[in-house]
Amino acid sequence: MSQSWLLATLAAAASVAASSAWAQSPGSDVDARPDPAVACHVGLYRLDDGRWIDVAPVVDSGLRWRQLDGSSARMRFDAEGRWVSTLGWTNRVEGPQPQLGSCEEGRIAVDGQSGARVALDARDTTFIGQDGTRLKGRLILPPGTGPVPIMIEVHGSEGANALDFNAFQRFAPASGVGVFVYAKRGSGGSEGSYTQDFHVLADDAAAAVVEARRMAGPRADRIGLHGASQGGWIAPLAASLTPVDFVIVGFGLAYGVLSEDSDQVMQDLKAKGWGPDVLENARDITDVTGAFVASKGAVGFEGLEAIRARYRAEPWFADIKGEFTGLLLNAPNEQILAMAPQLEAGPSWDYDPLPVLSSLDTPMLWIQAEDDTVAPPEATRRRLIDLSGAGRPITLLEYPHSDHGIVRYETGPDGRRTSLGYAPGYYQAVLDWARTGTLYGDYGEGRILARPVR
Repeated sequence: MSQSWLLATLAAAASVAASSAWAQSPGSDVDARPDPAVACHVGLYRLDDGRWIDVAPVVDSGLRWRQLDGSSARMRFDAEGRWVSTLGWTNRVEGPQPQLGSCEEGRIAVDGQSGARVALDARDTTFIGQDGTRLKGRLILPPGTGPVPIMIEVHGSEGANALDFNAFQRFAPASGVGVFVYAKRGSGGSEGSYTQDFHVLADDAAAAVVEARRMAGPRADRIGLHGASQGGWIAPLAASLTPVDFVIVGFGLAYGVLSEDSDQVMQDLKAKGWGPDVLENARDITDVTGAFVASKGAVGFEGLEAIRARYRAEPWFADIKGEFTGLLLNAPNEQILAMAPQLEAGPSWDYDPLPVLSSLDTPMLWIQAEDDTVAPPEATRRRLIDLSGAGRPITLLEYPHSDHGIVRYETGPDGRRTSLGYAPGYYQAVLDWARTGTLYGDYGEGRILARPVR
């Protein structure tokens, strides 16, 4: 989403503990690189039984594997030089334990199967984004010479180089779907400065569509945009700028960034058991914090100080979190001023996706997590069902028991969630929609909540 953009900035300004996932300013991960000690193992491996397993880089150390069924684990060397996999994002040694050969061998062994790294048809390019900015891209096509569908991978809020860290660029081509991936401006050798301006990024994504079509030539069949999280705002906007055959949105929102924060605040308070009177007061608070952020601080601190004074003694005040409201209420003004230079890189706070979604004729698949704590799904669900019922070409697939990223989770005694892997059926739904624009059969526990009226 805005991916806790302001939260990240405030966390950096406050020098929070380095273990925090948000202890960085927005875009500071543009210099992230794969672990050089094991990067040679990154690739897509085809097993003897026809299944594939993708081995992906991570930023600090080790690797991560994924399979089509959504299973995933972190891989690290143990003291005896063997690869050890820890389930999902837990620290539990559990599930399959793939073993990699040497870098030169390009081999893997898992579940009694052996496999070899697949050579993919990948071609690098430089293309021109908004205002003449030169962006680094890559087209990866499935084997063969015939036409294939192609997904343009649209970034979320991360700054990290998608040419390094996007996993779809390997396993989608291995499943018959081409991919065009590019380094967001300001990362991975692309020119420009990191930004979360949706209009700038949509222009870049539209330029990527044109470049992918040019490079693919006669092999280009269906071409579309695949955006996750914050990319859910950008991909439909890009589709309004250049013709595409489909759009896929994963765990995105059909309303604006400020509503994302206020919905998170309401969700948090409801979870704590607070009733309608508290929620009404909280709406007053999020109106003020939203106005502050949308103006990039220009409205001044008077409103923040007034609501702090009015509500600080209330027993529910400490339960307000949200995307940024909780931190604005509790951070000293000096700390907020310290992060002010970062505000220019923030998302398009005033963007409302409804006009685009109401007019776009491109078939869209939206995939939601029912229990999403980052992108609360209720308002998006209502809006998409209404749009689909009104004749917009929108299909909505929702996964129960999943959180942001369409990941399955477990809840610890302290209430914290830990991801176990991706929901079965999620990857297959993305690939099927890219191939045919249709969902058929079962996709794990996914439930289709809306289809276009025909």
